[in-house]
Amino acid sequence: MSSEVSARRDAKKLVRSPSGLRMVPEHRAFGSPFGLEEPQWVPDKEADQASECRRCMQCDAKFDFLTRKHHCRRCGKCFCDRCCSQKVPLRRMCFVDPVRQCAECALVSLKEAEFYDKQLKVLLSGATFLVTFGNSEKPETMTCRLSNNQRYLFLDGDSHYEIEIVHISTVQILTEGFPPGGGNARATGMFLQYTVPGTEGVTQLKLTVVEDVTVGRRQAVAWLVAMHKAAKLLYESRDQ
Repeated sequence: MSSEVSARRDAKKLVRSPSGLRMVPEHRAFGSPFGLEEPQWVPDKEADQASECRRCMQCDAKFDFLTRKHHCRRCGKCFCDRCCSQKVPLRRMCFVDPVRQCAECALVSLKEAEFYDKQLKVLLSGATFLVTFGNSEKPETMTCRLSNNQRYLFLDGDSHYEIEIVHISTVQILTEGFPPGGGNARATGMFLQYTVPGTEGVTQLKLTVVEDVTVGRRQAVAWLVAMHKAAKLLYESRDQ
């Protein structure tokens, strides 16, 4: 990939929406597959007054001069100040600053913040695996990492592959055994299935943790966990 193409993929711009400032990709086609579009707000007023939002959609408090109406920036619904008082980061919509959200949405956004603050950095840093493509019997040592714009999975070794994240259909962590006394199974790798535009069928690959390097193994396992979380966010984005 040329540096010019890479720069174009990663270019961003600052825009102002009714909800606040957002740092978004300069070209919509290069947006993160984990992102969410801003919701349409429930209208303050309608020509048909029966459709007007007159009460809090959480506690049913009636809006008046003392009880102000607020919109949750994540779901777009109307709430009173008590039910929509939290301002928390909303990284999936690219907001620069924390924005007002209802209690339910704020809880979801705070959980997602862990992915953006910790696990995303792990994916961008990458890790080394033995990679087996399809039914090949010979694995290749490759570094796997997420692209800076979060749209591609790069695999680099003697050869280079790019897998578009939105075309990944299956992500499964591979494990073996259980430690004595119980506990979680030991992660050994990951199984991925994806489609290639313009071709039929599903392509599969297997990532296997390299066992002979302790530090590398810890990094690889952390990468697998982060990739599994990324897949969950991706599937949730598809359902929005």
